[in-house]
Amino acid sequence: METGYPQSIERLQHIMKELREKCPWDKKQTIQSLRIQTIEELYELADAITANDWQGIREELGDILLHIVFYSRIGEEQGQFTLGSVISGVCDKLVARHPHIYTHLNVEDEDQVKQNWEKLKLKEGRKSVLAGVPDSLPGLVKALRLQDKAKQVGFEWDHRDQVFAKVQEELGELEEAVASGNQEHIEEEFGDLLFSMVNYARFIKVDPENALARTNQKFKFRFEQMERKAAERGQVLHEMTLQEMDALWNEVKKEQA
Repeated sequence: METGYPQSIERLQHIMKELREKCPWDKKQTIQSLRIQTIEELYELADAITANDWQGIREELGDILLHIVFYSRIGEEQGQFTLGSVISGVCDKLVARHPHIYTHLNVEDEDQVKQNWEKLKLKEGRKSVLAGVPDSLPGLVKALRLQDKAKQVGFEWDHRDQVFAKVQEELGELEEAVASGNQEHIEEEFGDLLFSMVNYARFIKVDPENALARTNQKFKFRFEQMERKAAERGQVLHEMTLQEMDALWNEVKKEQA
């Protein structure tokens, strides 16, 4: 049976306190040892979101909440912070960064909300609007966040067609780099093309990371179906010609249509 929110949080905190006192594994954990597991949990949540798996999302959110409580327990043991101060801190931040809700400031749309958000963060001491983008973010996500933040100060194309023209320009520069044979230059131009594609994705309201994740899933499913079909016919892919594998691929595509 579900319990109320305060009771659930208190129960989780009590369980974590007991585990830190009695479980050999939990006692040994540090913020450093938990780091990679937290990253893994975030990726599992991302997978559930991509699959639109609400049951999975609920479960993964619970795992992430567990990590938040775990870090907070360690923070309390170290005399650094408590779960209460973590929650209070984010509440204070949300109120301060939403003056259009909690003061008389008026905004016209979500873009203006984002612009105000970035201005407030600069007032809080950040030296650049890009300072809040973590270095360790995956490349596509990081490109998206950098571009979105730069947009908040007006560094943005006016029209979608301009962005697509930039994509075509970068593709041409990549072709020239490939023709030159300079591998370092090829990599640089390939990066520029990817960055411009992410920019175009923003303008057509596509999440590039999610789009690529869905394509990866589609490719994986179709390839595994190819392997299955080949096995049913007493074949293995590495012994088949490209034309034979392509025919299998097209069979799988038709079945999915």
